[in-house]
Amino acid sequence: MWEEIIEKLSLLDQTHLLRFVDELSETEKTKLFDQISDLDFSVLDNNITDEIRGVIEPPFAMSISEIEKNRELYRETGIRAIRDGKVGAVLLAGGQGSRLGFEKPKGMFNIGVTKKLYIFECLINNLLEVVNEAQAWIPLFIMTSPQNDADTKEFFAQHNYFGYNKDNILFFVQDQLPTVDTNGKLILSGKSEISTAPNGNGGWYSSMHKAGVFKILKENKMEWLNVFAVDNVLQRIADPVFIGAVIETRRSSGSKVVAKTDPDERVGVMCLEDGKPSIVEYYEMTDEMRSSREPDGTLSYNYGVTLNYLFRLKDLNNALKVQLPLHKAFKKIPYIGENGQIISPDEPNAYKYETLVLDMVKLQNSCLAFEVDRSREFAPVKNREGVDSVDTARELLKINGIEI
Repeated sequence: MWEEIIEKLSLLDQTHLLRFVDELSETEKTKLFDQISDLDFSVLDNNITDEIRGVIEPPFAMSISEIEKNRELYRETGIRAIRDGKVGAVLLAGGQGSRLGFEKPKGMFNIGVTKKLYIFECLINNLLEVVNEAQAWIPLFIMTSPQNDADTKEFFAQHNYFGYNKDNILFFVQDQLPTVDTNGKLILSGKSEISTAPNGNGGWYSSMHKAGVFKILKENKMEWLNVFAVDNVLQRIADPVFIGAVIETRRSSGSKVVAKTDPDERVGVMCLEDGKPSIVEYYEMTDEMRSSREPDGTLSYNYGVTLNYLFRLKDLNNALKVQLPLHKAFKKIPYIGENGQIISPDEPNAYKYETLVLDMVKLQNSCLAFEVDRSREFAPVKNREGVDSVDTARELLKINGIEI
């Protein structure tokens, strides 16, 4: 193994990862070698560049008024799919609550005022509404990270899974990608540990595959997965009307969207790219795209995504055959110095890489943009104060009659 590790790192010009190896115990050496063996070195690919976008056009979206016309049909179709065991839910909960001033898993944050009400609790309550409506349990797969896996599992157990059937909850850990400094070198976070970061919200499906979850999906003959982020406390999960609309319109995927509050709102927007479903980020939009309007006066690029998607499994499997683009971000990443001390930089010093779920949408043949009322289904908790904050989410919870 030792010779193979050295040869591999030599070919990649990364032998600096072994500079403290003579100081390590046998246990520490094994830990380091195992990490190197499992490491995804794709981040060293020099072909990672800024993405070239295709021709962007406004999408077709199913408006709230259109949904209402067929609500009962969509609801019945969705309920049938849930009762037949064809639908699962995937909660993306690998992040910490650092931006909220909370150094624990974000879902553990107490958003209550006069009582304790955790973000995880809000989401489980929302899912239980559908379980009670359908009279059937929905398998819930919760993606954690190496950093918060133990805390998350312990938290759910301490709170008796907030009334959810624990036999229908399965935790799996998100894959990691190594971080890279400005000289193209992988970073040591300790003498026997390479610095890594979560592989982004687009890594959930490959992480499920690596964790062996596919066996469960296949055994249960599941056909659809509803994927959602941890930080929207009002979102409807495994929404029968949403599921039914996607099935009845014969789409391979669906995305819950909200009408933008103004042309400059900082949300990703559903669009068509070269005629296929796609998402354009707010910072990619031109002034012309921001201001363009339809004949009825609505914004042409009007529908912001809420990170609540429905994917059909047989189409989603194609995503595993494709290397999703790696997006890089320049961050402050602690590293170990030449003398073995841990250094916490004051300025960004290295890149972390991630895949994005929006790139999975691009791989689908079709995607139904399904509009929801943002006052009833969109209360993101991204910041401590201001826009999309703890305060705005609390106000929306109260407006919807939820005691906090």
